[in-house]
Amino acid sequence: MKIFEKLENSLKKEPNFVTDNGEIKKWVVINKAQNFDEELIGLLLEDKELKEKFFFDVKGVTVFNQALFIRFLEQKNYLNDSYTAYKNKVGLTIDGKYLKQRNEVALVWPFKDCILEGGQSREEEKREEIFFNEILAQDEITQLLEPKVFTNAKVFDKDGEHPFSSFTRDAELNKKRKLPENTITDNLIIKGNNLLALHTLEKEFAGKVKLIYIDPPYNTGGSGDT
Repeated sequence: MKIFEKLENSLKKEPNFVTDNGEIKKWVVINKAQNFDEELIGLLLEDKELKEKFFFDVKGVTVFNQALFIRFLEQKNYLNDSYTAYKNKVGLTIDGKYLKQRNEVALVWPFKDCILEGGQSREEEKREEIFFNEILAQDEITQLLEPKVFTNAKVFDKDGEHPFSSFTRDAELNKKRKLPENTITDNLIIKGNNLLALHTLEKEFAGKVKLIYIDPPYNTGGSGDT
């Protein structure tokens, strides 16, 4: 078995290192490595071959080779069992390391709960969507758009506020709406970022909504006013 396959199998023992699609959350693992996470190091030490690859002995003390591990994990193309860089890799480097591999280089934009878009210079022009996050920080945007947990849920009716116990799924109403009978029929008010909320609701309501109207422009004096 190749060394990367062994590493992947070991990392998948920890659910927090794996996406819903069964892929390794590479940036999470790298972050853990940078912080010498005990859980990650413990997983690596369980496998003899991984221990030989990513640890070395100093006067009887086993030391984690952090730089080697991170460099290995960041490569996308593995040549046999080595951690050699791309056969044809082009990019900006400092002291022999690509910018993405250096901790002091970071992707920065105003709000980390939004997407950087590009490709349109005027409002009326059509464009092919470009999401810079997906190009520059694929791991971060993938994590951003994963479903989130709603907290502090409450129920409001004509009698006031009540503790939340479960969603209402009115089968008869759903039949009239031609929706699956187990679809949520409550009116939901979600306090938070609309990007995160929509991706959290996607699994429940995908293909069941006729119109979404978010943050329409108003009083701008432009032709796009609604």
